Amino acid sequence: MEPDLEINPNTNDLPLRANTNNILVRHYVLDLTVHFDRKVISGSVVLFLEPCSGVNAQGEEDGTVEDITKGLGKTTANMEMVCDKAGIGSKAEDDDTQSSLLWETTSDCDFTLVLDCCDLAVINIEEVDVTSVSVMSSHHMEFASDSSGVSSVDQNAAFIQKLISMPSSRWRQKHQFFLLCSRAPGPQDGSSLQFHRDRWSLQVRKKGIASPQQFPRAVRICYETRPTGGSVRWTKDQDKRVCVYTAGSPINNRALFPCQEPPVAMSTWQATVRAPCECVVLMSGEEQAVPIEDGDTLFSVWSYYVTMPMPASTFTLAVGHWSQVTAEIPAEFERSVRNRTDCGKMAMPRPGLGHWTELGLLSGLGSSFSEVVKGSPLQTGSGGQTTRSDSAFCYSSLEDEGFSVTDYSGMVNDGISCSHGDYPCRFAEREARSQRVIPHRVFAPVCLMHKAQIGVLKLLPRCLAAAHAVLGVHPFSRLDVLIVPAGFSSLGMASPHIIFLSQSVLCSGSEEKGSSLCGSRMCHEIAHSWFGLVIGARDWTEEWISEGFATYLEDIIWAKAQQLSLQETGDQSDLKALLRWRRLSDELQNSEEELQILRPNMENTGLVSEFGSSIVKHALNPDKTFMQVHYLKGYFLLRFLASQVGEQQFIDFFRLFVKKYHGQLILSQDFLRMLLITFPDMERKGLTLSAIYADWLDRPGIPKWLYERSAVWSQARLVEEVKTEVVKWILLSQSHQGKSRKRKRMEPKVNYKELLSEQLVLLLELLLEESELSVVTLRSLQRTYNLQNQDTEVKHRWCELVVKHAYTQAYGHVESFLVNDQAMGVYLYGELMIHEDAEQQALARRCLSLVQEEMDQSARRVVQEMVL
Repeated sequence: MEPDLEINPNTNDLPLRANTNNILVRHYVLDLTVHFDRKVISGSVVLFLEPCSGVNAQGEEDGTVEDITKGLGKTTANMEMVCDKAGIGSKAEDDDTQSSLLWETTSDCDFTLVLDCCDLAVINIEEVDVTSVSVMSSHHMEFASDSSGVSSVDQNAAFIQKLISMPSSRWRQKHQFFLLCSRAPGPQDGSSLQFHRDRWSLQVRKKGIASPQQFPRAVRICYETRPTGGSVRWTKDQDKRVCVYTAGSPINNRALFPCQEPPVAMSTWQATVRAPCECVVLMSGEEQAVPIEDGDTLFSVWSYYVTMPMPASTFTLAVGHWSQVTAEIPAEFERSVRNRTDCGKMAMPRPGLGHWTELGLLSGLGSSFSEVVKGSPLQTGSGGQTTRSDSAFCYSSLEDEGFSVTDYSGMVNDGISCSHGDYPCRFAEREARSQRVIPHRVFAPVCLMHKAQIGVLKLLPRCLAAAHAVLGVHPFSRLDVLIVPAGFSSLGMASPHIIFLSQSVLCSGSEEKGSSLCGSRMCHEIAHSWFGLVIGARDWTEEWISEGFATYLEDIIWAKAQQLSLQETGDQSDLKALLRWRRLSDELQNSEEELQILRPNMENTGLVSEFGSSIVKHALNPDKTFMQVHYLKGYFLLRFLASQVGEQQFIDFFRLFVKKYHGQLILSQDFLRMLLITFPDMERKGLTLSAIYADWLDRPGIPKWLYERSAVWSQARLVEEVKTEVVKWILLSQSHQGKSRKRKRMEPKVNYKELLSEQLVLLLELLLEESELSVVTLRSLQRTYNLQNQDTEVKHRWCELVVKHAYTQAYGHVESFLVNDQAMGVYLYGELMIHEDAEQQALARRCLSLVQEEMDQSARRVVQEMVL
């Protein structure tokens, strides 16, 4: 049986090839080693499979696996023999196709397991013989069975089915069994499964097996990633130290491990990662225990796991030399970073700065850092779960800061119970309901420690508490935040238990200044815990379900975190709405119509082929990577719906929706239908599901309501203040146009109002509409607002103004922005090139040469097309 989906290689659609309607991966066990010298990750992944028919999901009585865990060392040795035998570390093919030697001996009549995969060198694939684990566990009640007359193959299948079906109350035992099975040997006859890898998939067969029910239930794949694989980034952090991380690529994780990528393929996983001892390994998941150091290899072994079934795309990994940010920065760190304003590759390095000081500092702090991050295990939480030392996490009550948050946990209908499959759910835990701030850690390169302390560590508890006040129970029990390398292509990315933040959101300077961008971005990523992670889109083309919701909620959560009054909240909301309206209208004027549709599959949304494969429309389009339409148009749809039912009632409805749909995948219609049922007056006013589809989701352009509402936002109080200041600057510019520079005269003193960061953004945007601004005006603007030290959104508009008016005195600001704020600087290259100014074009080429090695692949490709 061949995969049923033909992909046109000339389109920008992403194929999801996995045949999830035939067979599903229920659990992954990954055993990986990070090789910085070769820029590869090697190891194995064991897939525990369940056919999609004839599934027995009955739970069994409790038992114990304490006796058989004694065999863990022996099975670990077996696993090492398997990988040695398979040739891990040997040279692999470099083309887009690869087959095992006997693939041609299989038949199209044989069942084919199809996995999403690319840029991987597959070494060997074999069935895992779990007979030894099954026999060892046979004396336990839950696995007891009459094996007389039953083949070993059937015994293996029955054992794994019972393992998959174990109730969530025994998840620890379940994971121990999975781990033991993953380290079991292959078939006694040494045979392998046959495989073929093409550009987008890995196809696996067992000769003579014609159905998913007969296919092996545990499969081990030994493989290596490739240095240029699209799922991970090999780069250097801002301290010039090597690191690797999953970059949120459009191809997701298929170049990290073979997997089933369609969102419906919800699975749990556990992972063991070996990395150099001086490195920190951060992952999406719970940490099982403190890392174990291997003195023979100078590697440490880190273990993580998840108990909530989630799409494979949510798996996240980061390995590097980062340090944990603490409330009090040690003196040696403080001295290192006090006078530094930028990290990494500086546009204009100061003479006399060498690498030895920083490297010496890092090596000198190794022991103290190890004590913090690699502390002794601590029994915490229900069931005595082993986690890191208490000192590694921050626990904030916020009481000392006078931070009060209204608890809304009792105001909604508690009659709605969990509707998802069986897993240990925090929404069902009484303790979790009152946990406003979950344990959290922040990691950063040394040179950004102070900024991360001010901009992230101090704000994070407030943001977490505010999110709990708005949405209720935190879906995940802990959170790590990592400041990722400068080449990260966006401002942030959320995964289970971990958030990646760009250095571009950190506060500028040594003061707690410009915290709005950092705080609002953290609130955006935290909101993804509810919308995007614990509730996900069943069809990836409906990105607005994740990004539109997070954009809408970030304002509400951030306002609560700042403890703003209702008036202040409304004022800021209107100002941000106007800024987003301007951005959206500009984007829609300069993009293809097919990229402006929030539900591009329309009535076919959520449909897949007979075997479960599908495509994600436009996912590989490089233009789409930098578009904000799903964020902004989705945000405005939610604002429109809130205006129909009342903002507080709308937030209350969010909490009801989360209670009902957490742990599940949804389509737009699930949210909208529940909303219309909850507020029947909407339909009586003519606001039907089809009307919302027609106006907002299924067509390009801007709905009528948004045009009308933008006029109201344009007259908001904070906006009017900006307009007043704009007039002052235009008058100043006009007074200097056409006058001789040699002629000096006394300037009348003008009092300029202090503006919020968002007001500064609007001020600069409005001044960008002016065809001419004098040099005196630009210089005065810079000095009045200290623009080069504002947040990144303000600096971006300032750089656009500098480029438009060829203000050469501030070209250094443009260079610094393009080098240090790569997540936002892509289109600034185009503006430097389009004016055909030789100096500006040279500036663009110089900046590209400085950063192209660390840039995200998609961003580099777009910029190179502009510049080269």
